[in-house]
Amino acid sequence: MDKPRASLRLAVSLVFFFSIGFFSVFLLSGDRLPPSPPSLLHPAHTNDAVSPTNISHIVFGIGGSTNTWARRRQYVNLWWTPQSTRGYVFFEKHYTDSDTKSSSKISYRVSSNWTRFPYTTGSDSAVRLARIVVDLFALKLENVRWFVMGDDDTVFFPDNLAAVLGKYDHRRMMYVGGNSESVEQNVMHAYSMAFGGGGFAVSYALAEKLSEEMDGCLERYHYFYGSDQRVWACVTELGVRLTTESGFHQMDIRGDPFGLLAAHPLAPLVSLHHVDHMGPLVPKQTKLGSLRILLKAYEADPLRTLQHCFCFSRNEWSVSVSWGYAIQIYSYLMAPFDLERPLQTFQTWRTWKDEPFTFNTRPMNPDPCKQPIIFYLHSVQTKSISSATVTKYKKIPVDTEAVKRCNESYARAFSVEKVVVIAPVMDPHEWDQRPRRQCCEVINSRQSTMRIRITGWNK
Repeated sequence: MDKPRASLRLAVSLVFFFSIGFFSVFLLSGDRLPPSPPSLLHPAHTNDAVSPTNISHIVFGIGGSTNTWARRRQYVNLWWTPQSTRGYVFFEKHYTDSDTKSSSKISYRVSSNWTRFPYTTGSDSAVRLARIVVDLFALKLENVRWFVMGDDDTVFFPDNLAAVLGKYDHRRMMYVGGNSESVEQNVMHAYSMAFGGGGFAVSYALAEKLSEEMDGCLERYHYFYGSDQRVWACVTELGVRLTTESGFHQMDIRGDPFGLLAAHPLAPLVSLHHVDHMGPLVPKQTKLGSLRILLKAYEADPLRTLQHCFCFSRNEWSVSVSWGYAIQIYSYLMAPFDLERPLQTFQTWRTWKDEPFTFNTRPMNPDPCKQPIIFYLHSVQTKSISSATVTKYKKIPVDTEAVKRCNESYARAFSVEKVVVIAPVMDPHEWDQRPRRQCCEVINSRQSTMRIRITGWNK
């Protein structure tokens, strides 16, 4: 009896010893969980999965029309760089570019197999544009992680787009975009839908599946109005939900976009739609000219463009900074809660009403003495040694007769003619986690120039 028991104890001890040794080696190796099986990821993208996403991994599909392209190509030409940006604008038929002075930077393709699908609302172009992701995927372009769709009156900010998409795993089924600013538009279409004008992105894995399922979806959802609704319905069938990023701007607003852009949400600026319907972003500029001003700032510091912060001067002024766009000076102290909300300089898209929007706004005070003194971007300078930017903003002309009736504080604020802002180049890792609004401080305000420094909270 003693010998079998001794043998049993020895066997148990050996099993325990080797088990402990195996798990010790496993834990010390740092791989506490086994890696995902390669079969779950798209095989074309397993080798470069660890490299950061950049603009070379994105391909654009722009919905265009031969009827509007002569006018709208100027917007695409603003942001398209042939050496680095990939993609096509898709037309309903072949297009001949007769204007040699303003040729298109982007190449075009003719949409395929779209006339055979039924539609009971909207137009046949909605069917055609919904199939752009299918046509793009069929090209089998190399090293693609994301397919991005947009309209020919959409201005994209590609570096910021790459930064946003880089947060997500392109090997999984992902659907990234934004809603409409107008509640009435979301109610009419869907809150869970990425509005196509503001642009949306689908990962390679999702695009692969959509290329198989889209034609069936177009048959089933013939009663939807827009192309983005059709894509959304098909994505929903696959069990994929919208990942919302607030830097995609459908711009479903009427009137002056100033209030919205001067209080941009805490997110990289990714796109601006409806630029053909909006007024100029900067007074006394053309639409194209004002966009070029904004793009100057974008080229200097993409991730900081339109980032909003505010501070207070010693003489009890409130200062709101929309970097690369505009500065507002109020001659009195305001609560941060109010400064953070966009001024209502615009109306709803469909009904031209003051509300409702998907965000809170504040009305423009009818008293001229309570309205902000506004300065728009004039120049941008980059200091490569210190990795900083110096942006200068100039005041727009206003009614000086109205100013004469204001108090002394307003008169002093109104005497400022130029604002200089010094800011460090935005750290790309700022967006890895949920970011915090940055700070600013008024360094001095002497004679006709105010100087402001932007810092982080830990400075």
